[in-house]
Amino acid sequence: MAEGIPALQKLAAELRAEADRVVVVGAGGAALSAEIFAGAFPPIAGFPRLSVLDSTEPSAVAAAASELDFGRTIFVVASRTGSPLETGLLFDYFWDAAVRRLGDEAAGRRLIVVTEEGSAFATAAAKRGARGLLPADPGTPSVFGPLSNFGLVPAALTGWDVGELLERARAMAEACRAPGAENPGLLLGAALGAEALGGCDKLTFCGSAALRPFETWIEALIASATGKEGKGIVPIGGEPLGGPEVYGSDRFFARIEMADAADTGADHRLATLVEHGHPMAGFILKDPLDLGAEIFRWQFAAAVAGQLLAVNPFDEPDLADGRARISRILSGSAAEASVAEAASADAFPRLLASIRSGDYFAISAFLPQRPSIEGPLEALRLAVRKARRVATTLGFGARVEQVAGQLHKGGTARGAFLQLTGAPAGDVAIPGRPWGFATVFAAESDADLEGLAARRRRAARVHLGADVEKEIMNLAASVEREAAA
Repeated sequence: MAEGIPALQKLAAELRAEADRVVVVGAGGAALSAEIFAGAFPPIAGFPRLSVLDSTEPSAVAAAASELDFGRTIFVVASRTGSPLETGLLFDYFWDAAVRRLGDEAAGRRLIVVTEEGSAFATAAAKRGARGLLPADPGTPSVFGPLSNFGLVPAALTGWDVGELLERARAMAEACRAPGAENPGLLLGAALGAEALGGCDKLTFCGSAALRPFETWIEALIASATGKEGKGIVPIGGEPLGGPEVYGSDRFFARIEMADAADTGADHRLATLVEHGHPMAGFILKDPLDLGAEIFRWQFAAAVAGQLLAVNPFDEPDLADGRARISRILSGSAAEASVAEAASADAFPRLLASIRSGDYFAISAFLPQRPSIEGPLEALRLAVRKARRVATTLGFGARVEQVAGQLHKGGTARGAFLQLTGAPAGDVAIPGRPWGFATVFAAESDADLEGLAARRRRAARVHLGADVEKEIMNLAASVEREAAA
């Protein structure tokens, strides 16, 4: 990648005066790789701000379009193969919006595409007169992409010193050639794999909010690398630290923090957990560019952990099925009977009653992602953690599939899955399609339930009414009542 840095820096210098925003349109590893650099630290002065759009939820699409000044925005469309449906639909939508505002030629000048040579997106980029077409390595799974153009292009365009980022990654790569305990990636991967084989398979992150996007990418990496053939390490992110009484014996804690981070009391709480026998790994970054080294460390560790679990860490054998189900539903086929079964009146109580020690509880919220909804969802997951002493996860929309779909479908059968849906507040039309984003969003939720049922996973759907926040809090209260009974 270092050979391409001068050209990338030249492009960044050209675009610096032309843009206030860089928006990455992508899904899965491509989107998560970019988001590491979008959410971790404040924008760099004098450079465009970076944001990522990977949601097909209609209000999110509409909000993104309404807030953009298309004449001051650079779109980076990222997909290795050009095949993900969501990326293609978002690409078409924002391209159409840009052309209507700017015209074909000017819209093309604001488009950068990262993809394999010869992919559908490469063809579309050439046809639309894209400002840049940058290669995605066909041999690199997209979730291993932050140190490829998936991460480096948006990072460079928004002012990151990508040369230094790669230098630190290279130093970590050299360190990972050392034998045994002198090898930082091998040491971490061996710990993750060995603990998982011993039953301690819930990797729980507890760093600062600033590094949450980096942790989310690690969640996707670990889930993708290890969650297959009935095995896997379950990454747990965003779950507030509790006391020893709320945890089972299956937790492995990981803390990633900046050297100058304010004291939040997490060190004391973690020390208490370690005293109670929970393993922990801690990592301190001296500055943001240390992310280059940490990205490589975790990639190496994921490969080692996969090897110890006797699975191939570089494939995602269960995700193609989900894409095929979405396409089938959008073509007009009815959802399978398993979707209706999961939505029966007693499905959630039965799901809750099925949870045992060593399981995990996963919430998939096919709802608008806004703070007023996130708060009640956090209350629900913590109520389940307290009542059942199990790990909990929370994700919104199709990102759940992108982060943990391989694990949910191909990993252990220890997951209990709750899907929450609601009536869409509106729809957003997609150019050239007979349906809009509301239909796509609904198809994604149906496909997710079908895929879980096909693999005999425990799953329930609760369709919420007009007062979404109140109904989620009612679910949390029902969990608390059941625990107290």
